[in-house]
Amino acid sequence: MSSSHDVFVPDGTEPAAALARTTDLGIGAHPDDLELDLLPAIAHCVDDPERWFTGVVCTDGAGAVRGGRFAGLADAELGVVRRTEQEAAAQLGRYGAMVQLGHPSATVRSDAGHAALVDELAELVAATSPAHVYTHNLADKHETHVAVAAAVVLAVRSLPAEQRPWRLIGCEGWRDLDWLPDGEKVVLDVSAHAALGDQLASVFASQLEGAKRYDLAAAGRRRANATFQAPRAPDEASQVVVAMDLGPLVHNVDIDPVRYVTAAIDRFRDEVERELRRWWP
Repeated sequence: MSSSHDVFVPDGTEPAAALARTTDLGIGAHPDDLELDLLPAIAHCVDDPERWFTGVVCTDGAGAVRGGRFAGLADAELGVVRRTEQEAAAQLGRYGAMVQLGHPSATVRSDAGHAALVDELAELVAATSPAHVYTHNLADKHETHVAVAAAVVLAVRSLPAEQRPWRLIGCEGWRDLDWLPDGEKVVLDVSAHAALGDQLASVFASQLEGAKRYDLAAAGRRRANATFQAPRAPDEASQVVVAMDLGPLVHNVDIDPVRYVTAAIDRFRDEVERELRRWWP
């Protein structure tokens, strides 16, 4: 693995060994995306001695909205704060390892920068050999989230088949996934780790104080997902994350990712039209 990668290991294990023990890999665009969007990946590992979560954050987050006591910070200063917060979250969540690539968001969205990110992520996936990879979904509204998710798909596809994870999940973030047909949703129950989710979100004070209450929004979405999943059944969970299955893109490189997502949108449109045509035939 490249020596330029910033690897933080909360339990002090040697970095190469910490990466090699990874079972669940989360790849997010910004500091706090792992904790707000990819909570199931963390939750699945925190109480299981056989599973280890490694988090990867691709950008420095320096261009984020800021307020309160952080309002006057320059981008470089905010980047340092967010890096420190991300390491604190890794300690709290007992991550196996935390990798911060530190790219400016604009770089990740540029052609050359995106190509370089694909190579970096391919190297990290090869070094960690995870069974499960979590990232943003490909229908996200935030262009940096989409750029990172696309880089993850391209990176995984660039590896030999035997080195690819068997599961790739795209979680909701800057757009809900409640529009996915129910049979296509990946429903991830995090009810038992609601408190952990709140604690992890609270670490990122630079984002919450006078700026945006991501902590309340993320928890509220998880609660809403749990209640609004089924209109005629009691709630079976109190907090749920909805995700998109990106596994077919891993196992069949002939599938066009653009068509894969737009076909799901088409099925949603068809479902809505069928219901409405009952009343306007």
